[in-house]
Amino acid sequence: QVQLVESGGGLVQTGGSLRLSCAASGRTFSSYAMGWFRQAPGKEREFVACTSWSGSRTYYADSVKGRFTISRDNAENTRYLQMNSLRPEDTAVYYCAVNKRRATTSLTEYDYWGLGTQVTVSS
Repeated sequence: QVQLVESGGGLVQTGGSLRLSCAASGRTFSSYAMGWFRQAPGKEREFVACTSWSGSRTYYADSVKGRFTISRDNAENTRYLQMNSLRPEDTAVYYCAVNKRRATTSLTEYDYWGLGTQVTVSS
């Protein structure tokens, strides 16, 4: 069993930056692929970024490519999503999720989810 807790969300102006954290307990991140997803009001949850357990493979949605970056701190058992050049359309609740199989854009393949953190980008 893995427990995930996201943090770092908040209110930021267009063009600003935030760094989201996803802390794991119960198991270490080292054997899990990890993904970030987001859900805006009235919309379906969508893929943002993911990374393999080793970090050798990382994928980003086209909408965030070049602006968002996944990073890790193995010692702290935490994964991060650095978000730069934020836009109003990035406003959503952001979730992290893990699975033991592979880095994938498909949310149905993730086994454990955090409760999310709200990101609001004002225009």
